[in-house]
Amino acid sequence: MPPTYRELKRYCDKNGWVLIRDTDHWYYEKVLIDGTILRTKVSHALAKEIPKNLWARILRHQLKITEKEFWRSL
Repeated sequence: MPPTYRELKRYCDKNGWVLIRDTDHWYYEKVLIDGTILRTKVSHALAKEIPKNLWARILRHQLKITEKEFWRSL
């Protein structure tokens, strides 16, 4: 089950992501040990659930974790 944008924001805030911009969305960045820079953005519509297909892309391409890792990290 996909999370809400509130849960994605909480994940970023708790797991070393840095808020780099707050405009139309919250933009976060995280630098990994190997120097890789990950970026994601979170909608201000916190109560909305992230669409399933978008959630799969966010996990795979932006957060680079599994859904199980995401829920464990909250």
